[in-house]
Amino acid sequence: MATWVGTSGYNYPEWKGSFYPEKLPAAKMLPFYAQAFTTVEINYTFYRVPNTKILAGWSRDTPERFRLTLKAPKRITHIAKLKDCGELLAYFLRVSATLGSKLGAILFQLPPYFRKDLAVLDAFLALLPEGVCAAFEFRHASWMDAEVFARLRARNLALCVADSETFSTPIEITASYAYFRLRDEGYTPEALRRWADLIRANTAGCSDVYVYFRLRDEGYTPEALRRWADLIRANTAGCSDVYVYFKHEEAGKGPQFARLLLEALGAAQPQQSDAPQ
Repeated sequence: MATWVGTSGYNYPEWKGSFYPEKLPAAKMLPFYAQAFTTVEINYTFYRVPNTKILAGWSRDTPERFRLTLKAPKRITHIAKLKDCGELLAYFLRVSATLGSKLGAILFQLPPYFRKDLAVLDAFLALLPEGVCAAFEFRHASWMDAEVFARLRARNLALCVADSETFSTPIEITASYAYFRLRDEGYTPEALRRWADLIRANTAGCSDVYVYFRLRDEGYTPEALRRWADLIRANTAGCSDVYVYFKHEEAGKGPQFARLLLEALGAAQPQQSDAPQ
């Protein structure tokens, strides 16, 4: 079993001085980041449709043992809302394949105003090639029903189990892998322990498990991180890979919390140079 720990996004000027050297140019951020962590959830692909040159650069700037999880472009999820976007989807998937074995999951994060439309979903799922590792984060309650879950399950596509202050997805594992996004910044230690237990109980048969965190700072206590380290070690004995992402743009806190988890896991961290090359 392999554990991949990183952050959601990496290209944050706010991290200069706390994680990145003060004068590190933006072009050197990913190589520097990849010295410390083994995975990243890319937000850039949500805002801009990437090209092969960009992804080839990401691949070149990271070591062989590195994984990039991509957010699908908002032109597919928010503007087209999965409809009449076959050419764009095919292009995005073709470009994503530039990463080869470094490609992790693809997250299709739908807008909260997009209501259930099974005809649109069926047509879109039919465009996805067999074997693609993708998760769907539906954020309108109308999507939370057995018909939707059955369609995802039939194609071995994951329902993204998301939890926030305003909306919670049922825990339905619809694929041989699982994707969780925990975004309620008011979690108590007891709530985090409960989530750890729920993930352990529901993913025993999964090959890969992705977990995204966006918590208040006090949520990352040593005890809480030890609990998650225990979860990763115990729960994932039957998993091939576990991916953990921390979402904090401000003041280098994402890298800080990722490093604390690595310490709790007892994982060796690569040595970083302090200055740009």
